[in-house]
Amino acid sequence: MSRSLPRPLAAAVLIGLVAQALFAWRLATPHTYVFDEVHYVPAAEVLGRLWGPTNTEHPLLGKTLIALGMRLFGNDPLGWRALSTLAGTGVVLGVFAILWLGLGRLRPAVVGALLAMLNFTVFVEARIAMLDGFMAAFVVLGLAALLWAMRGTGGAVWRRWLLGGVLLGLAMGCKWTALPYVALAGAGFVWLRRGRPDRWPGLPWAAGLGVLGLASGGAYLATFLPAFFYASAPMTLGRLIPFQLDMYRQQTEVLPAHAYQSPWYSWPFAYRPIWYFYAPADGAQRGILMLGNPAVMWGGLVAVAACLWAGLRHRATPPLLAALLWIASLAMWAVIPKSLGFYYYYYLSSIWLAIALAVAFDWWRDRLRYADEAFLLLSAVLFVHFYPILAATALAGPDTFRRWMWLHSWI
Repeated sequence: MSRSLPRPLAAAVLIGLVAQALFAWRLATPHTYVFDEVHYVPAAEVLGRLWGPTNTEHPLLGKTLIALGMRLFGNDPLGWRALSTLAGTGVVLGVFAILWLGLGRLRPAVVGALLAMLNFTVFVEARIAMLDGFMAAFVVLGLAALLWAMRGTGGAVWRRWLLGGVLLGLAMGCKWTALPYVALAGAGFVWLRRGRPDRWPGLPWAAGLGVLGLASGGAYLATFLPAFFYASAPMTLGRLIPFQLDMYRQQTEVLPAHAYQSPWYSWPFAYRPIWYFYAPADGAQRGILMLGNPAVMWGGLVAVAACLWAGLRHRATPPLLAALLWIASLAMWAVIPKSLGFYYYYYLSSIWLAIALAVAFDWWRDRLRYADEAFLLLSAVLFVHFYPILAATALAGPDTFRRWMWLHSWI
């Protein structure tokens, strides 16, 4: 495929504006903590004021970004969640970029971006002050930058590759969940470049892996810079590595059972979503359910299987990569040493489903014709139907949630 592609700037800008408006509408409702905001907002305030260590089981960057939002917009729900909306928009545009760079066609890029925007998981995470939204945005944009480097020439290849490594390092600076994606990016780079010098021209595989590791590792360590200026117990170079070991200990400790816990292999079926919020607030009963759009979540599984079949049978690289990305993103939870699993850990995997769907529709374009448009319409209808319990709109009463409960396990 030629590296000369059309420039879909207008489409990307329009989709980005729509996504940002959607995520930001009524952002401050409810005017109280939602789910893990009870942990991360106070921690962000302490970090923003450089008082001392807090919430030490996670790296600093996600909380730093929450603190920045509070500095810009105030210590209130708008300030807590403002930058999360930008992260959500970054996810949507990152999906657009990955598909455009990978396929060279505008239609699947638009389809994938819209499916990501209409997936409930992206919408909910874009409207809450948690770490996962920032982590996911940096991962998606980092992978897009690495693909951008594949289509570069001269020094642009190195600059874009370096950018991708830095973004993946910043993702790790939000949550360690991003670490496997550095390894996946390196493996994909070696596989794709094997025998194809036109991919990432002028970037030898050994140098590429080295730059990827150094850039991501350096960016990750740089996210700890604020800790060196704490008023109490400031970070030192000598304590930096022991601090990582202490984070690992906290991340892997055995936790008591939780009502919303679920095993990793149940996440693709959306068996046990999480009520982030369900209580009276701002004068009405309101709820926020962390659930994926059923069309995207369940239809995406069919798309992954179809992409895997096309990739293996026809040796088609884009479908195979789309399938393997989702498979790897789920399989890693079988080995990550966490004592409890929760549905929101599936967030990144749910994003890759939008890519698999767009690739599958594009691969079978001649047979499916306008199926992607029909699927987008179905996804939009479901988004509108579930919107009241995604955006904390006013509900009629405490039992109103039952009208959206397709499965008993969703309660």
